[in-house]
Amino acid sequence: MWRGNSPEGNLGAATEGNSGELGGQGNWGLEDAPGLLARASLPIMPAWPSPLASSALTLLLGALTSLFLWYCYRLGSQDMQALGAGSQAGGVSGGPRGCSETGRSSPGRSGEPGEGPRAEGLVSRRLRAYARRYSWAGMGRVRRAAQGGPGPGGGPGVLGIQRPGLLFLPDLPSAPFVPRDAQRHDVELLESSFPAILRDFGAVSWDFSGTTPLPRGWSPPLAPGCYQLLLYQAGRCQPSNCRRCPGAYRALRGLRSFMSANTFGNAGFSVLLPGARLEGRCGPTNARVRCHLGLKIPPGCELVVGGEPQCWAEGHCLLVDDSFLHTVAHNGSPEDGPRVVFIVDLWHPNVAGAERQALDFVFAPDP
Repeated sequence: MWRGNSPEGNLGAATEGNSGELGGQGNWGLEDAPGLLARASLPIMPAWPSPLASSALTLLLGALTSLFLWYCYRLGSQDMQALGAGSQAGGVSGGPRGCSETGRSSPGRSGEPGEGPRAEGLVSRRLRAYARRYSWAGMGRVRRAAQGGPGPGGGPGVLGIQRPGLLFLPDLPSAPFVPRDAQRHDVELLESSFPAILRDFGAVSWDFSGTTPLPRGWSPPLAPGCYQLLLYQAGRCQPSNCRRCPGAYRALRGLRSFMSANTFGNAGFSVLLPGARLEGRCGPTNARVRCHLGLKIPPGCELVVGGEPQCWAEGHCLLVDDSFLHTVAHNGSPEDGPRVVFIVDLWHPNVAGAERQALDFVFAPDP
């Protein structure tokens, strides 16, 4: 075995330390080559002051944790303040108005100055609270609606005749009148309940003369000659009226798409006296379809939605998107008697189940 003194012995000693594992200081042979190569291939890592690094890492993690907790606290407190302010101001739950053809039943009615931005911000905050509790899955359209996206066609509405006052859900089919087949189950159930609902109206009806105090359960007139008795008002059941109208209440309980837990949802009797007229208005949202079941339809009654005239028929349902500009009139004579329809707010058939759940959370009635 050949051995020699390497002129690089000092380097080898520096690399090997004082152990002399590779033949001592400056002495090496061919049999030592594998070990020398293996040792030379090891990365040279500088010594790290581990106590100092551990302390710095602990401080950094603590600071990040504190920052995250502070952010969550601020976000949660803002949401709670917004929800409390909304409940006190009635910005989402709506006022005393309920089921009418004019769409005045819900919060943020169009034409009220200052209501839009405040309600829009509250809707966004409630939607974020819903997403934190559940998920953002399937919330694309609802999220855009809460952020106040443009109306259909990029403007305030289709040719300016569809202007929902509070919530516009994008990408929904827009038509003043919705085909009956879109809500076939609920339409057929209401039409089959026509005799019972008409009988309930007879039990709560009065002369509508306006010269006597309003009977129990009837709301103050929305306009001269326009009366209503509500079984559900802004998503809240009216127990006394439901007990007085068992047939109508039973029909409502059997509906699949009734907005019974949402401030956009109303149901009840709407009475229009001869000569009365409800001028053009737009409802609060395009996420609902308003179903009219004709009970008493005298001659001269007219419903115009989005410029398209229609008329009711006794015992049949008419599905209306009341986010379109619409007008209701009774042009008959006093001898014809009042026009009476039973109105129910249903979900738009193209609003998905996940979207309905989110909107029920956002527009839940006040407890």
